[in-house]
Order: sequence, then structure tokens, then C-alpha cells
Amino acid sequence: MTAARRFGAALEALHVFIAWAAPVVEGFPRGYKFTLGDRIAATGLDTLERLIEATYDRDRAKPLAAANLAIEKLRHLFRLALTLKAIDERRYEHAARSLDDIGRLIGAWKKSSAAHDARDGEAS
Repeated sequence: MTAARRFGAALEALHVFIAWAAPVVEGFPRGYKFTLGDRIAATGLDTLERLIEATYDRDRAKPLAAANLAIEKLRHLFRLALTLKAIDERRYEHAARSLDDIGRLIGAWKKSSAAHDARDGEAS
């Protein structure tokens, strides 16, 4: 069984993204590494935690909403990193595409979870 099947596509995609982003953030210029870089790293890890919570929690709406908001924060943080020239356009484009994909996966998870909850409500 693949990791994506075991834990969910959004969680696996975020895991891969964080593994890619960690060395990128470590390469930030010293002036941004401990401010913007640390914020990106912390937000990524917090998002991973929210998706893990959603995997194991019956009420997935809250952690998925928090994860979705955190993905939006990461989009803006990477855009700021580009503006400040902490990353090049190629890395920014990769981050933006990856975060869009992860956001879509979280959205699909939210939709699926809401539909499942609605079916459970009808069965009661």
C-alpha cells in the first residue's frame, strides 16, 4: 500500500512538499533565513499536523479548514520570498504549483468528508 493510500493524497503531497522546501528555506540569505524561513518551516509543519489530525479525527472539518488556511499563508510567504529575492522564480513556481495542488486535494477531502457526514446524518 502506498503512503498516499494509507494516509491520504493531501497528507502525502504536503510531506513531499515539506521535504522539498526544507533545504530551499535553509538556503535563504541569512537576513531572511531566521525570520521568513522559520515562518515557512513552522507553517508547513503546522499544516502537516492539521492533516494528521484530520486523518485520525472523526470531525475533520476544523483541522481541514485550518490546513486550508495555512496553505494560503504558505502561498503568501513564498510570494514574499520571491519579492525579497530569497528564492528564484523557478523555485517559486514549483512552490506555487505544489501548494495549489495540495489546496485542491484538501478541498476534495473537505467535500468528501462533508458528503460522508451528511450521509451519516441521514442514517441516524
